[in-house]
Amino acid sequence: MKIVVLDGYTLNPGDCPWAPVDKLGELTVYDRTAADQIVPRAALAEILLTNKTPLTAETLAQLPKVKFIALLSTGYNIVDIAAARKLGIPVSNVPAYSTDSVAQFTFALLLEMCHHVGLHSRQVREGLWSRQKDFCFWSAPLIELAGKRMGIVGFGRIGRRVGEIAHAMGMDVLAYARTAAAAPDYQPFAFAGLEEVFAQADVVSLHCPQKAENLEMVNRRLLGLMKPTAMFINTARGALVCEADLAEALNSGRLAAAAADVASHEPIRPDNPLLAAKNMILTPHIAWAALDARQRLMQITADNVAAFLSGKPIHVVN
Repeated sequence: MKIVVLDGYTLNPGDCPWAPVDKLGELTVYDRTAADQIVPRAALAEILLTNKTPLTAETLAQLPKVKFIALLSTGYNIVDIAAARKLGIPVSNVPAYSTDSVAQFTFALLLEMCHHVGLHSRQVREGLWSRQKDFCFWSAPLIELAGKRMGIVGFGRIGRRVGEIAHAMGMDVLAYARTAAAAPDYQPFAFAGLEEVFAQADVVSLHCPQKAENLEMVNRRLLGLMKPTAMFINTARGALVCEADLAEALNSGRLAAAAADVASHEPIRPDNPLLAAKNMILTPHIAWAALDARQRLMQITADNVAAFLSGKPIHVVN
């Protein structure tokens, strides 16, 4: 089988070899593939691997040899799965590989908003501590999380792990889930409506998939429900948030702070309003990218390909 990877660099920039996939067929890996290169590069592929290179209905119609698509991600909005289904092409994603990595990163962002570790470290190196009359100083408010309420939007694997960590840190947990979900064993915990989560939580963290119906769901209305002392975190998808509304909430002081590991367009565009927003932390979509997580992703991808080759595809999303 001819296997083509359209955009493999982020998964393996040199430290996460393709060996588990390589042994399953004739493998060709491209670091990146522009839109006009997809069809020529994938023309002979029977198995196609993609992370963020889009596979539209028009593109898939030009790839009659493709029999299987393996996503190098959990999210699958990059592929027109309905078109793939009509063409008889199963599409598999990689669930659960980054649960611990993303949950950990969520708290890295939260703790930075609470303690401003980077700021204080820079100030110490710049000599500000050496010039103090007292044994300590701080340049921004320091926030203790115990007793605060964590609001989680999306209560799948990652949302649940975030809830567990929040509980371990002494926080109450309030969660919104669009579909029925079992409550965890710890307390205090409650399910609530979306508006209630935004209105009552001291921290709101997004962990839901991006779909057509929830684009820019976090907008002026929902942000306006939040406490002015509250913090907002997005490690899910950038398009879930109206970035102009979030920037306005921060700049006007209606929201204390925010952090995002994602943007509506990636790489982030220079005119993105969040780049100039006050009290905004931005990181370049790296919550998933710990080496341990990428190694799991590689192995699960290989498992997906092997399962297809055996006639019993797994993790099929269409």
